[in-house]
Amino acid sequence: MSQASPTQSSASPSLRRVGIVFAGGPAPAANAVIAAAATSFIEDGRDVVGFFHGYSNLQQYHPVTHRLLPDEHYRIFQERDLRGLRNERGIIIGTARANPGRGIEGPEDLEDPVKTAKLSRVYQALVDLELQALVSIGGDDTLKTANLLHEYQKRLPAAAPRVRVIHLPKTIDNDYRGIDFTFGFFTAVDVMAKELQNLRADAMATSSYFIVETMGRKAGWLSYGVAIAGEAHLVVGVEDVMGELSVEEGGRRCVDIDALVERIVDLMLTREKRRKHYGTVVLAEGLAEMLPDSFIEGLPRDDHGHISLARIDLGKLVADRAAARYEQRTGAKKKVGSVQLGYESRCAPPHAFDVMLGSQLGIGAYRALVEEGLDGHMVSVSGQLDLHYVRFSELINPQTLKTEVRFIEPGSDFHRLARFLETRVDPVVDWSPGRRQER
Repeated sequence: MSQASPTQSSASPSLRRVGIVFAGGPAPAANAVIAAAATSFIEDGRDVVGFFHGYSNLQQYHPVTHRLLPDEHYRIFQERDLRGLRNERGIIIGTARANPGRGIEGPEDLEDPVKTAKLSRVYQALVDLELQALVSIGGDDTLKTANLLHEYQKRLPAAAPRVRVIHLPKTIDNDYRGIDFTFGFFTAVDVMAKELQNLRADAMATSSYFIVETMGRKAGWLSYGVAIAGEAHLVVGVEDVMGELSVEEGGRRCVDIDALVERIVDLMLTREKRRKHYGTVVLAEGLAEMLPDSFIEGLPRDDHGHISLARIDLGKLVADRAAARYEQRTGAKKKVGSVQLGYESRCAPPHAFDVMLGSQLGIGAYRALVEEGLDGHMVSVSGQLDLHYVRFSELINPQTLKTEVRFIEPGSDFHRLARFLETRVDPVVDWSPGRRQER
């Protein structure tokens, strides 16, 4: 992480007008970030422009055919717009997944006027609106876009105006490199853990099981947090796809769905031996993307190339197979339900910690631009909300221009915490036909 030396506000006298764009999925405390950033600039006598719905309008900009209009495509924030906003649900300027960097897969593509057409329109819109800086708020794909905009400007003629870019990390998945925790993570964990506790009580009352699929496309942080706080009996994230849970197919590592089901049934039988006839299992939705091709072939993808995981319904797939496998192994029936959790947490009232974290990140954008004079940096927080500034180059792969996901490290203290708290599976004898062996 880089930490610039503090300078006075007068270090950026030319910074008169700043834009804010929020992209990707919603996250609790989004408004705390926006409010803190906007307030910091406004109180210092600078204008703040908030763009509606991510890059949707910016990437379509044309000075004649698609001009950007106030109150239709953006708003100029006033102090009254920000009163009491910090704890509000939702996102005051909205969001979208529009990707102006789509098709740019390496540094050489930044020289291609066709592939950079949308990026060029974003840049031109910012310049024509007389902005000197842009505060980008979003996940790893939005960080990639922020870096592309930063790199694109490096290739412009020396006399061309520059729009400095600062990024604020956002994702309830908490899978960001360069920061300990992202705003919205703790709120999302809290909301889903409470839902999981409700399902646990239902399972106890009905002697049944629930397979709960939580958001967390690329890493298991959210599923692990929900399992720990919600007292699940087993959690499986993408990091756990190894050993018997892993199978190679077409040159990629896939989750062995049969092995996963066997592990869940082993859990059920272990708990029955202890006279516990109920349970909850948490699965990270990212496991669905690791299914063999036969499960995901032909599914639509978004602008960033991501499969719509909700359409797969991993929880139901696993629940149905676990119920059938339990009956095969025991000759008895067991109710195994499934629930997908995630969307209900994304615009939940923010947890106090997320409000504090988000507010510090928002103020960090002001300090990065005005006090530190930075460009091409992400704002980070560690320890007791201490601010740091991380260069994009430390977070982006220089060959692919993609961000790198932060996974839970197997064997780490966080990983071991979940393992300690879940049910430890005893050796189970499988008495089904042809499978009389100790598992």
